[in-house]
Amino acid sequence: MNPPSGDAEPLRRLEPVVPALGPPPEDIGTGHPMRAVTERIVAQPGWWGPDVAADVAGRFDELAGTWDTRSSSAEASVGLLDALDRGGPFAGPVVELGAGTGSGTAVLADRLGPVVAVDLAAAMLRRLDVPGAVRVRADAAALPFRDHSVGTLVCVNAFLFAAEVRRVLRAGGALVWVNTLGERTPIHLSDAAVVEALGIEVRAVSSRAGWSTWVVARPVR
Repeated sequence: MNPPSGDAEPLRRLEPVVPALGPPPEDIGTGHPMRAVTERIVAQPGWWGPDVAADVAGRFDELAGTWDTRSSSAEASVGLLDALDRGGPFAGPVVELGAGTGSGTAVLADRLGPVVAVDLAAAMLRRLDVPGAVRVRADAAALPFRDHSVGTLVCVNAFLFAAEVRRVLRAGGALVWVNTLGERTPIHLSDAAVVEALGIEVRAVSSRAGWSTWVVARPVR
């Protein structure tokens, strides 16, 4: 679904200010099973259901013990930091979807204050220990939040359930979407794909930081 036409420029791409240092990371995303899941959620919103959710949760539960060894903290946070620096302002309440073990949560708590950290995998949440964060185990396809009650939704390498984003974001709210390895991230959507998937009129800015890509989209209401 294409966003409705209007006077707002739907997507503005900012020049990168954080250089990518060193050789590009290994492309672990293109053929990864989670890439197919990411794209299918957007293309076929009704496909995701309890069985798929349980399978995905189980996979991430198995990875929880070694999750923090998969990337450096700097690699994991550079895109999010740039998005917060140049994509703001941001308001609360702040909710992070697919919070994992909390590398992004720590950045958000430091920059924006209290965070609700949501993840489908219980084993991931058990390892998340960030002051100022409230842990909630939930499916991002059916969030336990009231309509238009969230100021900032953050997805760092997390699935995009567009209908829930539209439902829970309040007027003036923002979706922050970050892929820490850019196009090489298993759970990846381009900035244009994020804007299109939302299916509503938005104002969005995007850029690249290091090897990360990010987009901040704000519904026009």
